[in-house]
Amino acid sequence: MNTYDFDETIYVKDSSVTFYKYCLRKYPGAVWRTVPQSLVYALRYAAGRIRAKELKQQLFSFLKYLGDVDAAVSAFWDEKFGLVGQWYLAQKRDDDIIISASPEFLLAPAAQRLGVRLIGTVMDKRTGAISGENCHDSEKVRRFRAQYPDAHTECFYSDSLSDTPMAEIADRAFLVDHGKLSPWPGK
Repeated sequence: MNTYDFDETIYVKDSSVTFYKYCLRKYPGAVWRTVPQSLVYALRYAAGRIRAKELKQQLFSFLKYLGDVDAAVSAFWDEKFGLVGQWYLAQKRDDDIIISASPEFLLAPAAQRLGVRLIGTVMDKRTGAISGENCHDSEKVRRFRAQYPDAHTECFYSDSLSDTPMAEIADRAFLVDHGKLSPWPGK
């Protein structure tokens, strides 16, 4: 099996940022209600006073004002699914696993359309609250091993060296830069 990061790897942009911007355009009343507090959290994060998890929960707190989140996510992917990289579609396998820091509720429709499995950040789609840890760095390996304890990763693909823990458990790993693959440094 092969494992993949999603944002800026399979998907050419960051899906969480793209979804936030989409909701700001389509549902401005929901998002703008949380912007002042989100700016405060962003400053606290930049100053190293809070973790990414707290910032992410705040940014997604607009979900409580959104109404039908599933409909919004479905419409988002109807509009944005074309941003899945052609390089990935050309090599996709049925046993691929996406492992991402983005919320599972957001990526599930994309994974379903691709016909692959998904591990992501577990977030309440009604509130933005995260259960457990943000699925990032070594947490990706922990979550992968918890769900697939006997799985063997042939190749891992990501745009970011922060995913080195996943690269280390794969036979081979590749950095992805705008659809161009290069060997993982030191692998």
